[in-house]
Amino acid sequence: MSEEISERLARVRERIARAAERAGRHAEDVTLIVVTKTFEPATIQKAVDAGARELGENRVQEAVGKVRQIAGDVHWHLIGHLQSNKARHAVETFAVIHTIDSVEIVERLDRIARELNRRPRVLIQVDLAHEPTKSGADENELPSIIETLDSAQHLEFRGLMVLPPFYDSPEQTRPYFQRLRKLLEKLNSNRPAERKLTELSMGMSHDFEVAIEEGATMVRVGTAIFGSRENSSSFSI
Repeated sequence: MSEEISERLARVRERIARAAERAGRHAEDVTLIVVTKTFEPATIQKAVDAGARELGENRVQEAVGKVRQIAGDVHWHLIGHLQSNKARHAVETFAVIHTIDSVEIVERLDRIARELNRRPRVLIQVDLAHEPTKSGADENELPSIIETLDSAQHLEFRGLMVLPPFYDSPEQTRPYFQRLRKLLEKLNSNRPAERKLTELSMGMSHDFEVAIEEGATMVRVGTAIFGSRENSSSFSI
C-alpha cells in the first residue's frame, strides 16, 4: 500500500508538471494539497512519508483527531465549510483556511487568532455556481468581506477558492476557473502592491489539470492519490 500511494503521488506530481508546462508555468508555482478526508491516519502517514507536506481536511473535528497522529513537518488546510462554533479549533489546527464566506467568520477568526497568538492564511470561498448544497460568498458580498479582511490584524488574506459543480467532463469546469482567475485579477487591479492576492485554490482529482491551465496555485487532490473513498473507513475522533 505504501508503494502504491507513493506511485500515485508521483503520477499526480507529473500531471501537475505537464499541465503547468502547457500553460507556460512552472510546477513549483502549484501547491499540491493532499486531501485526507475519511482516510485513516496510518494511510495518510504513507503519503507524508512519500513527500506530501500540505494536507487538506473538510471537517475541523476530523482534522483535530488526525493531527496528533501524523508525524512529519506538514501544514493542514481547511477546505470544507467552517461553522462559527468550530472557529477556535480551526485556528488552533490549520495553517490555511480556504473557506471564508462572511464578515462574521472573519471577525471571529481574527479575534481568536489574536487570543492564540496565531496568524493563519485565509482565502475567500466564492460561490459561482449557486448550488444549494455548497457554501461560499456571493460575488456581491465580496467587498464587505474583503474590507474586513484588510482590517484584520491576525489573518493573512491570500486569495480566492472555488468549488465548481461536478461534471463528467473536466472541460465543463473550465469556465468557473476562468471566472475565479478574472475575479482575482479584477480585485488586484485596485489593490496596492503589498496587498496583491496571489492564491487561487481550485481543481480536484478529476479536473486539477484544467484548473492549473487556468491559473490555479493550489489544487486539492485526494482520490487520485488514496483511491476511492468507498474503500476507506470514515475516521472520527
